[in-house]
Amino acid sequence: MLAEIITIGDEILIGQIVDTNSAFISKELNKIGVQVYQITSIQDDREHILQALEDAKKHADLVLVTGGLGPTKDDITKHTFCEFLDDVLVEDKQTLQHIHTIFSTYLQKDPLPANLEQAMVPSTAIVLRNAHGTAPGMWMEKDETVFVSMPGVPYEMKHLLTKEVLPRVMSEFNRPHIYHKTLLTYGLGESSIAERIEKFENELPADIKLAYLPSLGRVRLRLSIKGNNESEIRNRLDEKMAQLSEMLQDIAVGFEDETTIQERIGAILVKKGYSLSLAESCTGGAIAREITSIAGSSSYFIGSITPYETQQKVKILGVDAGLIEKYTVVSAQVAEAMANCCVKLFHSDVAVATTGIAGPTKGDAIAEVGTVYIAIATPEHTIVKEFNFGKPRERVISKATNKAFEMLLKEISKN
Repeated sequence: MLAEIITIGDEILIGQIVDTNSAFISKELNKIGVQVYQITSIQDDREHILQALEDAKKHADLVLVTGGLGPTKDDITKHTFCEFLDDVLVEDKQTLQHIHTIFSTYLQKDPLPANLEQAMVPSTAIVLRNAHGTAPGMWMEKDETVFVSMPGVPYEMKHLLTKEVLPRVMSEFNRPHIYHKTLLTYGLGESSIAERIEKFENELPADIKLAYLPSLGRVRLRLSIKGNNESEIRNRLDEKMAQLSEMLQDIAVGFEDETTIQERIGAILVKKGYSLSLAESCTGGAIAREITSIAGSSSYFIGSITPYETQQKVKILGVDAGLIEKYTVVSAQVAEAMANCCVKLFHSDVAVATTGIAGPTKGDAIAEVGTVYIAIATPEHTIVKEFNFGKPRERVISKATNKAFEMLLKEISKN
């Protein structure tokens, strides 16, 4: 079964917003055995929409459309669908009542005529209730292809997709089972991993596919299989993933959708009764952001300081000014001192410190752009390592953040 995703909106094409809807829809469809054939982004233009719908009908069993359902005049999706389906708009009374309820309950005012227009839907459409907004979803059919129109607002689309669209897809379409499992690794590059598992990869059955998904400082390894017997394909793939995990146990963190390195670090800290603090200079709070994205992190994460200016490392963090003068602010000695001072400042058991030059220029620093020192202080000892992550600035910060997590996990995992 093939699906196509169509996103409507000039704001995507000019780069004003990032299309996160397509990624979410693709992931959810894949879970239920629907293969996405193509993702298309188009203008909010009648001719463009009509052409995209006609093209999608030629190769897709299911077409999911997001965007163009707002109350303003430039939102023309419903009218264009009527033209495509040779249909007319009619008022859906339940949607109309829903609009009045939202305005009276949450906005304490009457809806404008443009808002009430959102209750107009193609007469042949099955209306999908949008609990989080005024624009309903619509399920329509033409020439044995199903077209589903949803709002472009992400939280509205997600609710409609999971609560209304996917259950209907599962009940009305026969689908094969698609099963993925993704291993998360840290600290080794894609080519080095490929060399280590070459024999394993060469001996994989033809219907089990291995994909390398690299990013800065980490590589995800995804095994995929498709078939009609769900239990059988899961067992076969799990067996191969167990072999792969065993081969890469020194760099494996866990499985995507089951754990992240941040969650694993948190679990170890809780188990050992350790608290964590951060002193981030060149990473500017990126490590703290990742840690606090995990629910329950307050049980082990005390806080962080971002002593970006050199003098703040002395005044607030307590680093010896003489140490900075002797070795410079971007040095192993200062990174180590930052981590140790962070432990004292926050009264934590563990601390992570970063200092470096993210770029684009190095100013009056001695070290080259991309140079980063990362220090980890634990109750047993403090370690510090030097790296050069190159350019540009975003790469340096991302790689430093990922490397800090890798180092932290390794240190707190020791007995």
